[in-house]
Parts: sequence; C-alpha cells; structure tokens
Amino acid sequence: MRRRLLAEALGALLLTAAVVGSGIMAQRLASGNDALALLANTAATVAALAVLIASFGPVSGAHFNPVVSLAAAVRRELTLPDAAAYVCVQVAGCCVGTLLAHAMFGLPLLQYSQHARAGVGQWLSEFVATAGLLFTIDSCRRPGDAAWRVPLWIGAAYWFTASTSFANPAITLARSLTGSFAGIRPVDVPGFVMAQLAGAACGVAVAGLLRIGARGPNRTDTTLRSADFESAASTSSATRACGESGPQMVSDS
Repeated sequence: MRRRLLAEALGALLLTAAVVGSGIMAQRLASGNDALALLANTAATVAALAVLIASFGPVSGAHFNPVVSLAAAVRRELTLPDAAAYVCVQVAGCCVGTLLAHAMFGLPLLQYSQHARAGVGQWLSEFVATAGLLFTIDSCRRPGDAAWRVPLWIGAAYWFTASTSFANPAITLARSLTGSFAGIRPVDVPGFVMAQLAGAACGVAVAGLLRIGARGPNRTDTTLRSADFESAASTSSATRACGESGPQMVSDS
C-alpha cells in the first residue's frame, strides 16, 4: 500500500506541476495571445499525463484524481479506507505540485488565484468533462489504453469546454493556490468540485448501462487497475523468457 500511495502522490504532484508550470511558461511567452497560451498548456498537460499514466499505472493504477478513486471504491475495486488514503495523497500531491511550479519559476510559493471561473456554463463544462473522463476510463479494455485515451480526452476537453476541463477535484483545489494562467479563485472551487462529482456519477452510470449484456472476452471492470498492468507485464516477461530459453530460429530473409 505504501508504494501505491507514493505513486499516487508523486503522479499527482508531477501532473499538477506540469499543468501549472506550463501555464506560467505559456503566459510568459504568448505575449497576451490566450489561444496560443492555452494550446501550449494543453500540449504539456497531455504529454505529461500520458507519461505519468504509463509510468505509475503498474504501481497504483495511476488515478491521480479523487473521482477516479471514489469510482473504484463504488465498484469495490478499492476498499473505502484505501480510496480515502488515495484521495488524501492526491490532494496533498497536487498542492505540493503547485508550490513546485512556483519555485521553478522563481515566484512566491503561496498565492491565491483571482481567475474567475463561475456560472452555469463553467459548471456544465466540468460536469461534461468529468463524465467523459470516467466513461473514457471505463472504455479502456487493455492495460495500455488509458495512457493514450485519457490524455486525448482531457486535451480535447481543454478546447470544447468553457472551463478548460479541470475534471479533478484535487487539481481544482491546487490550482486555486496559483495566480497564473491556470488558476481558479478559491471561492469558485466548491462549484467546480460539485459539478465534477455529479459528472463522475453520471459517467459511471452511463458506462454501466452501456455495459449491460456486453460480457464475454472484454473485461467488465472499469478503472485503471494496477493488477491489469502487472498482469500484462508478467505475461510479457514470461513470453520473453520462453523466447530466450527455447530453440532459436534463423530467418533467411
């Protein structure tokens, strides 16, 4: 369990540092061009998320997000105490990630955002982004799917939602601690979190409905599970071992 919690904490920290740090860099280099800044922020986030899921997935499942861990608890893939521990280290990791981003750019460590993100459109955007995220995770039938499907969804939602797709309560809280391009006013955080929780519930429910009668060779559980990554890794190792110890074939081609 300690390894899993460490992986979740480090993954959340690095993901938030990538989101906030790329926002700071984009704001400095874009010369007031918000579209260019958002594009740079999106690219860095998508790339970091893909690498972190692939790297930490075999250890903890690479949740980095309280709604993902809570969904796993609802499906009984995590116990409630384990899910609570995941959430705690995710929130802590995200907040430290914001401080790390500030430190790397020589900014005051403690800040509070003045970036207003409120209103029905913002909340609906977070509902849609989070529902889509949970549905995307549910659609991952092979261990490696999440490392490209989840980043692609988040990257797309950066652009088709008014909120730029936070879709993560821990990162939402952490981003209230930065005055950069990526920030959100602390007063706006509760509305985002409530919309994210509602969206997660909707995403899980829709995925469950669409999975009715769809048993068979596909896996029927729906979260990023470390067991899946470990199983694939052990199968791959066994295959390599057999190939190395068995008869060698020489191809004329």
